[in-house]
Amino acid sequence: MNQLFLSSLVVVATMLGAGMVLPQILRLHRTASTNGVSAAWIGVGIAMNAWWTAYAVGTGLWGLLPVALGGVLLYGVLAAQVLGINGGSALRQLLMGAVVLGAIPLPALILGGIEAAGIAVGLCYAVQFTPAVIESLRASDLRGLSFSTWIMALGEAAIWAVYGLAIADVALIIGGAGGTFASAIIVVQIVRVLRPRIVYTGLIEYTK
Repeated sequence: MNQLFLSSLVVVATMLGAGMVLPQILRLHRTASTNGVSAAWIGVGIAMNAWWTAYAVGTGLWGLLPVALGGVLLYGVLAAQVLGINGGSALRQLLMGAVVLGAIPLPALILGGIEAAGIAVGLCYAVQFTPAVIESLRASDLRGLSFSTWIMALGEAAIWAVYGLAIADVALIIGGAGGTFASAIIVVQIVRVLRPRIVYTGLIEYTK
């Protein structure tokens, strides 16, 4: 595959990955509603982006590094928002998401090094959005969810899957494919439940 095209994919994925959480932060700030937002997903997001940071450094995959570092920061802001809105009731879910799923790649790192850890992280990323998917399917009120965030998540995951195929990186293939599937479910749920009217406000967002 053309190297310029591959480089362009990395740039686009980096922009989407670095910015995807921002609309969710803005929506929580505007509505002060966490309806449909999974605290466990946020905890997992912090842990997985920390692992992707280590993987990017360990393998020299520098195109992934801005996404991972930005993800740690933005998911951290989301965590602070959710804790501020819901208090300690969200803390247990946040910690469970961060610790339980976040610890899975550790044995792979110890036994097989950074490449093995990367595959484990890819597997974890494939299920990273699972708490968010479950919450979107379970909740009858999804007003707290940002449509923009999940459209961007869908695009980012699909691009990393394609890029992973192009460079034969198993971690990116697994993670990208799983992230694409999970994000698509959430996008469909938002459309189905809220039937949003899409408007341009500097960020794509629904008004209902």
